[in-house]
Amino acid sequence: MKKTVWLTASLMMMSITLPSCGGSTQQGQEQQAQAMPYKTMSVSAGDRELEQSYSATIRGRQDIDIYPQVSGRLTQVLVNEGDVVRKGQTLFIIDQVPYQAALAQAKANIQAAKAALSTAKITLDAKQRLFNEKVISQIELDMARNNYQSAEASLAQAKAAELSAHNNLSYTTVTSPADGVVGTLPYRQGTLVSSAMPSPLTTVSDNSQMYVYFSLGEKMLLDLTRKYGSLEAAVKSMGAVQLRLSDGSLYESTGTVESISGVIDRTTGASSLRAKFANPNHLLHSGATGSIILKHSYSNIIVIPQAATYQLQDKVFAYKVVDGKATSTLITVEPINNGTEYLVTDGLKAGDVIIAEGAGLVREGAAVAPAQSETKK
Repeated sequence: MKKTVWLTASLMMMSITLPSCGGSTQQGQEQQAQAMPYKTMSVSAGDRELEQSYSATIRGRQDIDIYPQVSGRLTQVLVNEGDVVRKGQTLFIIDQVPYQAALAQAKANIQAAKAALSTAKITLDAKQRLFNEKVISQIELDMARNNYQSAEASLAQAKAAELSAHNNLSYTTVTSPADGVVGTLPYRQGTLVSSAMPSPLTTVSDNSQMYVYFSLGEKMLLDLTRKYGSLEAAVKSMGAVQLRLSDGSLYESTGTVESISGVIDRTTGASSLRAKFANPNHLLHSGATGSIILKHSYSNIIVIPQAATYQLQDKVFAYKVVDGKATSTLITVEPINNGTEYLVTDGLKAGDVIIAEGAGLVREGAAVAPAQSETKK
């Protein structure tokens, strides 16, 4: 009877214990299933050429506003919009009649001043003889000498007035100060013009060489200065640059970055750079727009997608997969990027496995079940 009771009790204990063991196995499987599937990648080093594009405006080497230096009515407009002109070529003629009359008057005044000077000289010589003979006083001699000096001054004034009248007459012929292309012509024949006009007669653009202006942000400037030691050294490192025109085509010639502004624009937070391009076929026009393309070549560099990173207080982090868990890792990247990738200079090495996208949603220490793996070169 006792054996029967003991056997029954043992069977009951086994029936209680077996479900308990099955529950533990199921819990382990659930914990393993909590590992999230993430796209991962194995990083590797390689060579990379990176392009950056910046909006740009195109200007002639000289965009010269042509204002009249004298007032009057336009009697002739000798060019059309878009004409190619040479330095010294006549563009406009302003009514010359009043200035010709002024020049004639100035020349007549010179003759009168010369006659007055001659008379004063004769008088001074006569007074000097009389003074030597003690016929007149020193005062009379001094007065004659003063009259002569005054006549000399009057002649000098007349000559200056004649030069001014001559210059004013020459200003009625408005010429091009440089080789270039004529811009718009807002004023027509018969218009009264003056040097105080709000807008110029036209603009002559010297487009044998073109200046292309683009901007870099303050952070980029700081990064480049730290990397190369100075902005001048950073400019030299840029090498040849390309220009993409507004129709999407690349300009046939490369250019060089010549200068960078030492002042950051308060409104844009950027500094202006100037590149120079030759324009032998006059394809580029002042006032046009385009994009400057900067190319940067790197050797043995690790490249990862920006989606594989997150930022915290201006620092960049990526998640390495270590022992199946996400481990946040501080990385150092090149200041230059193409908007989709980072070039990593420190923090990762070839062979490291990282989470390839959605890094901002990952938690430190999260279990990682690779959903897809690739190698980045």
